[in-house]
Amino acid sequence: MSTNGRYRFFNLYEIALDNAKTRGGKKAIFVDKQAISYSLLLKRSDALAGFLSELGVKKGDRVALFLSNSAEFVYAVFAISKIGGVIVPVNTFLKSHELSYILQDCNAKALLASNAYEKIVLDSNANEICSFVLWDTKISNRLKSEFEFNDIYAKPYSVESDTSSLDENAVIFYTSGTTGKPKGAMLSNKNILSNADSGRDSIDVTHKDRCIIFLPMFHSFTFSIGLMLPLYAGASIVIIRSIRPFSNIFKQTLIKRVTIFFGVPDVYSALAKAKLPWYFMIFNRIRAFISGASALSPKTLDAISKKFKRATLLEGYGLSEASPAACINTYKKQKAGSVGVALRGYEVKIVDERMNELDRGEIGEIILKGDNVMMGYLNHPDATQQSIVGGWLLTGDMGYMDEEDFIFIVDRKKDLIISKGINIYPREIEVVIDRYDGVKVSAVVGIADEQSGEIPVAYLELEDGCEQIDESSLKRYLRENLANYKIPKQFHIIKE
Repeated sequence: MSTNGRYRFFNLYEIALDNAKTRGGKKAIFVDKQAISYSLLLKRSDALAGFLSELGVKKGDRVALFLSNSAEFVYAVFAISKIGGVIVPVNTFLKSHELSYILQDCNAKALLASNAYEKIVLDSNANEICSFVLWDTKISNRLKSEFEFNDIYAKPYSVESDTSSLDENAVIFYTSGTTGKPKGAMLSNKNILSNADSGRDSIDVTHKDRCIIFLPMFHSFTFSIGLMLPLYAGASIVIIRSIRPFSNIFKQTLIKRVTIFFGVPDVYSALAKAKLPWYFMIFNRIRAFISGASALSPKTLDAISKKFKRATLLEGYGLSEASPAACINTYKKQKAGSVGVALRGYEVKIVDERMNELDRGEIGEIILKGDNVMMGYLNHPDATQQSIVGGWLLTGDMGYMDEEDFIFIVDRKKDLIISKGINIYPREIEVVIDRYDGVKVSAVVGIADEQSGEIPVAYLELEDGCEQIDESSLKRYLRENLANYKIPKQFHIIKE
């Protein structure tokens, strides 16, 4: 174990190494019927590191992960870190041409993939782009440049550590690409470790906790907060391979005695309505629900609070470029509609277009500063300069801060609707519509209009069992809660 000021480690691999030394017999991972100790986690990570090294992966090389939720994903993270490589988690929902683009953009040396995605990987020409492909289980027709995880355990592979330092690139997350092709956000070891360290303090995670992971591990929220944070704290993780059937998540939560539950708003919305058996409600050990990735409706927050009286639902906020967590509500205080206060060690400001800080309650762009701010975008120095100014990360999100430093997200800067010269923030309208009886979720967008420039239009998905709503009644409700210019001019009911 290394020490470096605030941080106990220099890189991700040292997390596995330290846990194996201090709590080797403790269960690190529960997946299916397996219980993997910290000692075994290190042993398999070391073997994989040796295997990758023998096949030519060296310090600075990028290794892409196209893996489903599994123990192999975790081994890969620590193995790549041990040899100083860069981990590139890839969205497994992507199509072959999208995977191909990322592999080429990051110049991936190798691809580690799940055989469930065999066709997508083969169609992406990964075998030609990368030096080799490593599959998690057996595949049908193996090429010379393809290997299987079982090959690793056939003989003892080993390699000396050649780990990277705190400030060197550890992970690359590809952003959604709302403006053209996706960009790779380069995160250092310090970025990830800072998120794990600050997150552990805010959520109060200890070695006694068990945290459930059913959200995709390739996502920055799951990777940093769901995976690295618990292991950083010496806790255990319960890996769920698939979100379906949904009932299995609750079954494993109960059987594995999960204490911290990581989810997204859709999951909590479903959980609020689910008819859970009485024994689950009595015997579950959940003390904290953590919500990230998108905005949580006050209706859902209230429903979960009433349903699970022994647990606290904490909503947070972040983005891949911030490793990703930046803010979270606290155990002492949660404010409906707020994403909380800045995590320890980070700064948040609300500014105008000239980077002047605004008064409390005024809407402006949210900017962040701290050890969580990315190194920059891979191959995009211009985009990096536009996103990081004087050490501050410009998030592109609009919001305001109240007198107690709680942040409220209003909308994406790019989603802004300008009608007759007045700024309209769709998210502000959606929050109000979502509280209306019968509405499950809404989306407000701006469409071109000759007289106004743009007008707001609402699309509504209704609650199960609700066939229609009275538009005049909805408009009356909106007039009571919103300025007239913010009320959508059209309403469309859609299936989803």
